[in-house]
Amino acid sequence: MKIGFIGLGIMGKPMSKNLVKAGYELVVFDFNKAAVDELAAMGAKAAASGAEVAKECETIITMLPNSPHVRSAALGANGIAEGAKPGTVIIDMSSIDPVESKKISEELAAKGIELMDAPVSGGEPKAIDGTLSVMVGGNKATFDKYYDLLMVMAGSVVYVGEIGSGNIAKLANQMIVAINIAAVSEALTFAKKAGASPELVYQAIRGGLAGSTVLDAKAPMMLSRNFKPGFRIELHIKDLTNALNAAHSINAFAPLTAQLMEIMQTLKADGCEKDDHSAIAKYYEKLSKVTIEG
Repeated sequence: MKIGFIGLGIMGKPMSKNLVKAGYELVVFDFNKAAVDELAAMGAKAAASGAEVAKECETIITMLPNSPHVRSAALGANGIAEGAKPGTVIIDMSSIDPVESKKISEELAAKGIELMDAPVSGGEPKAIDGTLSVMVGGNKATFDKYYDLLMVMAGSVVYVGEIGSGNIAKLANQMIVAINIAAVSEALTFAKKAGASPELVYQAIRGGLAGSTVLDAKAPMMLSRNFKPGFRIELHIKDLTNALNAAHSINAFAPLTAQLMEIMQTLKADGCEKDDHSAIAKYYEKLSKVTIEG
């Protein structure tokens, strides 16, 4: 099966590499020529635009930063719609506003192009090892058809419902992740301030009810002062912006998410927006005048 792949960033590049390794024939496009060249060196074919990708592929994966980028890639100048045949399927694995997913889907459907929204969770490490969690919205028969393809990049692929449902699930995920990272940061800062070893406190609590994937992934980064981005704060701000906008539109109450947005905006103002979201710890450290390290 020939697959188009548009968007070779921090997530898209390792995801596309896993498809090549699995034997899929890929046609790739990104504005970053170095990333395209890297995939071409592995055997993928480089394309000059999304329209060129669509001329060669009836299945196209997009992995892009936000809603405007997806709209542009799908419907803009030299975009997928310009080169696509009726029956083309776009699997958008970006994390975007679910309302916009539905709008883009409707506009593509008028051109005979089907869209599934299939955002992912797990960050760069899981993109590299092919164990992402994928949450999918769209036509169930289409989901079934592409399940095996998605599983090449994932450890879990779950159908959530109609178009937009994948991004609703992703926003719920991002709300929970941000709040959990803040809880870990707050607790470990408390431990340090109280005179205990944050490392030993972490080891003591990880096997109990406080244990979680977030705790095991992010506490070691805080303890070692390693804020190299697996998922940047600026991208989490984007997701929480979409989450709050969606919540406000349906009168859903999200006070903890709003508080995390303010914490992340403070970190952005301090120049930390390129850090991993585990750097939420820096907010607590600054206020408490301690560092979690050690």
